[in-house]
Amino acid sequence: MGGVSGVEGEGGPGARLGVVLAVVALAQFMVSLDLSVVNVGLPRIGAGLGFGAVGLTWVIHAYALTFGGLLLLGGKAADRYGRKRVLLFGLALFGLASLAGGLARDPGQLVAARAAQGVGAAALAPAALALLTATFPAGRPRVRAFGVWSATNAAGGALGVVIGGLLTQYAGWRWVMFVNVPMAGCALALAWRGVAGGRPAGRGGRPDLLGAALATSGMVLLVFGVVRTDRYAWTSAVTLTTLAAAALLLAAFVHVERTTAREPLIRPGLFANRSVAGANLFNLLVGAAMTPAFYFLSLYVQQVLGTGPALTGAMFLPFTFVLVAGTVLAVRLGYRLAPRSLLVLGGLLTAAGLAWFGLIGPDGSFAADVLGPSVVAGTGFGLCLGPVVSVATAGVASHEAGAASGLLNSSRQIGASLGLAALGTAAHHRTGRSTSLAALTDGYALGLTVGAGLLAAAALVALTVLRRTSPAVRAERAADRGPLPVRD
Repeated sequence: MGGVSGVEGEGGPGARLGVVLAVVALAQFMVSLDLSVVNVGLPRIGAGLGFGAVGLTWVIHAYALTFGGLLLLGGKAADRYGRKRVLLFGLALFGLASLAGGLARDPGQLVAARAAQGVGAAALAPAALALLTATFPAGRPRVRAFGVWSATNAAGGALGVVIGGLLTQYAGWRWVMFVNVPMAGCALALAWRGVAGGRPAGRGGRPDLLGAALATSGMVLLVFGVVRTDRYAWTSAVTLTTLAAAALLLAAFVHVERTTAREPLIRPGLFANRSVAGANLFNLLVGAAMTPAFYFLSLYVQQVLGTGPALTGAMFLPFTFVLVAGTVLAVRLGYRLAPRSLLVLGGLLTAAGLAWFGLIGPDGSFAADVLGPSVVAGTGFGLCLGPVVSVATAGVASHEAGAASGLLNSSRQIGASLGLAALGTAAHHRTGRSTSLAALTDGYALGLTVGAGLLAAAALVALTVLRRTSPAVRAERAADRGPLPVRD
């Protein structure tokens, strides 16, 4: 396994590479799983705890917003205090919050537990990804390592629907929370014994806690304002005031990041890197499309097609299989094609799949309305996962690896929450007060079709913003001759 960094503690030769990869893969699988494992259980969660139709989306928002809003702080903490230390903290908090969520007795307790899960994920995800980046910095080992990472990331998100369905039907919805506890414990034990501590990559000023609070609260208010348009019109005083307050908080965040005497969560100059800027915009659009897609499809299969939770989960297995196959294909193509080409191809394929999903009807079936689109969308999505991570962290200084990793994860989660808020609200407006199968299907189809448009926009971003860099195999051959060749 050549190309392993000999500096910066965790990336040094003393680290057991297989254990590092196993810890990172398990941590990412758990984080991705938690984004989708609750989807199939939402109807029973709502009935069991008394959630309203729109309020139920906060089971997803609470996790996605704290996760996305605090990821930059998590990445900065990993750079300053050490990746292993922050990873252990995140794993412990995630496991405890999952236990608390499984024991929840009212909506407020479950939403609070989901928010705490997001805080834990915001600590562990960037620390794990920065650890992977430092351990496998270049060449074929990096391509293979990110292939494993992207496969577990894909499998976690896709298998979450399957696992959630089985647990909800045969063990009860509370087990969609409890399932994380043993995984967190296993990853914690592996990281404690198998990951070298090392020195932190950077020891700058203290992380900007005010900036983190402003970013998170601004995003929460923004999503809250969009979601509440089911009760208050876009032009109402309530909605306009909420959105204005969100804009002020986010503007204050930008100002603080530029002027703070502390270590900013994200150095503004980092966005001058076209790879970083383009990859994060691509990731935000993908998150805004795919999270609502899982949400709408889970509800369509259960509420329109009348399928039980376990069988609903099984219907997502083809998507899971081709998603993992897509990540494997991306590794093989990564030796021949530039990452930008894979992102364009993957984005367009996924857009085509969601557009096909948008043709669902109230008298549909699994074979006609779910299977075919799953194969197309799953393949395309799998092609995107590894390359976007590699692009977003390539050329970033070691002391900013955690921040860049946190930014990438943050863009996906913020996109997920904004997309679910906007597309969910649009679908609710399209459905109106009708509870007929035709009306429900019409709303879900609208959300899926708009998601296809967002993915097409993501492919356009990859084509126009990202630079055409060399494939991994040529980059490895050129490693001894200097920097990677880059063509505009």
